[in-house]
Amino acid sequence: MNLTKKLLAVLALVPGFVFANEGTFPLDRAPERTDIASLQNGAKLFVNYCLNCHSASSMRYNRLRDLGLSEDQIKGNLLFSGEKVGDMMKVAMRADDAKAWFGAVPPDLSVITRARASGAGSGGDYLYTYLRTFYKDDTRPTGWNNLVVPNVAMPHVLWQLQGVRTVKMVEEPDPHEKGKTVHRFAGFAQVTPGSLSQPEFDTQVADLVAYMEWMAEPTRDLRKRLGAVVVLFLSLFAFLAWRLNASYWKDVK
Repeated sequence: MNLTKKLLAVLALVPGFVFANEGTFPLDRAPERTDIASLQNGAKLFVNYCLNCHSASSMRYNRLRDLGLSEDQIKGNLLFSGEKVGDMMKVAMRADDAKAWFGAVPPDLSVITRARASGAGSGGDYLYTYLRTFYKDDTRPTGWNNLVVPNVAMPHVLWQLQGVRTVKMVEEPDPHEKGKTVHRFAGFAQVTPGSLSQPEFDTQVADLVAYMEWMAEPTRDLRKRLGAVVVLFLSLFAFLAWRLNASYWKDVK
């Protein structure tokens, strides 16, 4: 019930802040990353770059033990403001301050990957594309814009890793209305380099998204394994029932 309420709350906040996809920019497929090292790196990136503004109030820090981290490792590497290992991942920023700075309260990210799943792609595909398509736009209050979410309120928190980029647009005839033109995205222009190359940055974003997918359903892998066991058991049970039925009725004419 709490998870359902959280999902509904995220959906209610989605249009007003970061994740209001116009549905016009194609989504890239997020790489499948389920190894522990990638998830641990994604957790570190989430705490360092996302948890400053966004909460994940359905997740406790000590749940990261499922990713192979000890309590000492969690305390030493992921807790910076006096939190306890058993605390929820909540942000210290006040809601009214967030609204004043960004124009809307940043949504809780506990189940954002599930909330953003659509026919255009999974929630992971959405976030993977979104986090990689920020560009410099001095007309925006934050100085940043995004191809997936035009006029986004969120700044590019990963810019030091990716560097500063602008977009290249080409003008083309509007295929739907004669006499008018439209601007089509034609790539990025790197203004200043980041600390990572683009392939390295894509890998870091893939790890971050993988962690956020895990966070939305930490028991997903266990559920899949149990599902396979249940299917095998039911198959065996069905076979035994079929042979028992055949044995019971074989002498009946």
